[in-house]
Amino acid sequence: MSKYKEMTHEQVLAACKKYMSAEQIAFVEKAYDFAKEAHQGQKRASGQPYIVHPTQVAGTLAKLSLDPDTIAAGFLHDTVEDTPVTNADIKANFGKDVAFMVDGVTKLNKYEYKSHQEFLAENHRKMLIAMAKDIRVIMVKLADRLHNMHTLEHLRPDKQRRIASETMDIYAPLADRLGIGTIKWELEDMSFHYLNPESYYKIVNLMNSKRSEREGYIQDAIKTLKASLDSLGIKYEIYGRPKHIYSIYKKMVNKHKDFNDIYDLLAVRVIVKSVKDCYAVLGAVHTKWKPMPGRFKDYIAVPKVNGYQSLHTTIIGPGGRPLEIQIRTEQMHEIAEYGVAAHWAYKRGNTTGVAQTSSNEKLDMVREILELKDETQDAGEFMKNVKSEIFSDRVYVFTPKGEVYELPKGSVTLDFAYEIHTQVGGHAVGAKVNGKLVPLDYKLKNGDVIDIMTQSNAKPSRDWVDMVKTSRARNKIRRYFRNLDRENSIEQGEQMINDKLRQQDLSPKEFLDKDHLEQILEQLNYHTTDEMYAAVGFGDLSATSVVNRLTADLRRADELKKQQQLEEEILNSGQKSASKPQDHKNSAATMKIKHKNGVMIQGISDLMLHLAKCCNPVPGDAIVGYVTKGRGVTIHRSDCRNITANDGSQGRLIEVAWENVGENSGQNFNANIEVFGYNRSRLLSDVLTKLNSLTPNINNLSGKVNEENIAHIYATVAVNNSSQLDSILTKLRDIPDVYETRRADN
Repeated sequence: MSKYKEMTHEQVLAACKKYMSAEQIAFVEKAYDFAKEAHQGQKRASGQPYIVHPTQVAGTLAKLSLDPDTIAAGFLHDTVEDTPVTNADIKANFGKDVAFMVDGVTKLNKYEYKSHQEFLAENHRKMLIAMAKDIRVIMVKLADRLHNMHTLEHLRPDKQRRIASETMDIYAPLADRLGIGTIKWELEDMSFHYLNPESYYKIVNLMNSKRSEREGYIQDAIKTLKASLDSLGIKYEIYGRPKHIYSIYKKMVNKHKDFNDIYDLLAVRVIVKSVKDCYAVLGAVHTKWKPMPGRFKDYIAVPKVNGYQSLHTTIIGPGGRPLEIQIRTEQMHEIAEYGVAAHWAYKRGNTTGVAQTSSNEKLDMVREILELKDETQDAGEFMKNVKSEIFSDRVYVFTPKGEVYELPKGSVTLDFAYEIHTQVGGHAVGAKVNGKLVPLDYKLKNGDVIDIMTQSNAKPSRDWVDMVKTSRARNKIRRYFRNLDRENSIEQGEQMINDKLRQQDLSPKEFLDKDHLEQILEQLNYHTTDEMYAAVGFGDLSATSVVNRLTADLRRADELKKQQQLEEEILNSGQKSASKPQDHKNSAATMKIKHKNGVMIQGISDLMLHLAKCCNPVPGDAIVGYVTKGRGVTIHRSDCRNITANDGSQGRLIEVAWENVGENSGQNFNANIEVFGYNRSRLLSDVLTKLNSLTPNINNLSGKVNEENIAHIYATVAVNNSSQLDSILTKLRDIPDVYETRRADN
């Protein structure tokens, strides 16, 4: 990956000055000063002052020439989440639009959710719904994620992979659907680097191996093409187009091609003034070189859903080698690079603060998100539908009048019928595709002309739910049958919730009062109690999920009270404290109670126990327990810097011991290791091969090379105890060119 160049806040303001007034610049600078004060004393994982991050976010937004409110939101986007600042403070100082954007990218309270997956799904749902109301929300989030990806090297490998996976699944497709190619490519390549480093570096090396030869070929092709274009008497710009690493990998995998078989690895882009000039250039290209069959795409006549327009053709170029040529106007190029941002007011010199053309009106995705919000109540289902429909490949079809519709790949004629109108779908009995009769489950293909046949007395069938591809059609069908059985489902759903509460010896009257119901309706995104009861009766929402939310406060209070009692008991019971962790001896002679993770504590059961993530202790390590208010006991290595450096921790330290030191208990523990060596071909592969022979599981593996050509490989491996870990570190040193191995802290 190329070296990322950070911006100073002065450089951000300089970028803003190119299109903002003095008053607007002062507003943006006020946001920077506010954020700097709010984040005072905070540092990132890299060790940098925290304000560096929001500055880069604002800088990316300024490069896109977005409005002052969005730049201000870039500076302020983490204040509500990470500082005492409230959203009311943001609204009072910077207005409701900035406050809405900041709230849109602020994570929810993690304590409210049972699992990390539910927490992520709810956050993504919140962000996407906010985006549908104001597209600028996602612009701020994309800029935020872009800088986070550039600094991902400072996090643990497991976090690197989790964040990279989320970026590949959610944020890169979002950038693609918004048409922001300049951000999409960066997010994909950086995510690929962390998710599949071996393939990433393999492609990089292949690209570098014959770079000069390819560049020479491109320059020869450009020189020849220029001679033809000059004769047209038009203004144009022409240059070689770099291919992105992840797109090469996708073509190698999806189309089962070798690196040398990818046609558009070599590419030339021509930018002209008008659409007429685009087709004139295409004619010149096809006159000069023979086009490859099936390799021409006209995205000008039929644009992509994100607004992308261009002509793509692959020709047999000089020396008989394939060469892709892209042809577009300057405006098309701006949209291809900046997408929805290219439509923004400041791109057109409008300083009134209002975009000349509403970006929301140009994006079918916004309509789809709002529909999914209304038709799905569960955050997990909402995100599943977003991924399968909004971020999936598309198919483009036509009505007999020539209107273009785009649907997810795999959609059938019945999906198309519901896309036109609910009444058309509900009364559909068949279809004609390209003039031929087809059934309602006919799978649509690009370019199909579809005419839906209806009958006024026709009604939906229950098996249609499994026939359709889109959630829009599926939910319309379900809604039809729900309305038939609604009253019965309301009564059944209420009874199921009552029964579930009584099973837990709880009073339905106490938990189904006005306050509890209003709170849970908001959490589950239902408007009325009857809607929620009906959803339970239909089976779309489980009674257990409702009861868990109704009793969440009670359960949290009981658990917290229980843990506090246990903590006080263990601190006051005479349990010998470990006054100095560095002097602690792991004697198990007085340890009576066995806890999970193979650790024993004297005299206290049912106490929550966690292995510290900062030092990852494994059996055989000298360990000490730290009593954490409300969280039980956290087990640290005795030499962990978070314990030894904290003078206030001494009174909360207790003696603990491993149950089976040195024995193979069959339980695996994560340990982080670092390997340093002189960089060479297959070094990472050799380390991976050796680790596979030494440990039952490798949870993470990543590597980087510094300017001195020293490879630094970081891995998280599973071990039974510290002796096995020492053995792994020793055997890794036998690998040629490896000069140091060591255990790493997070």
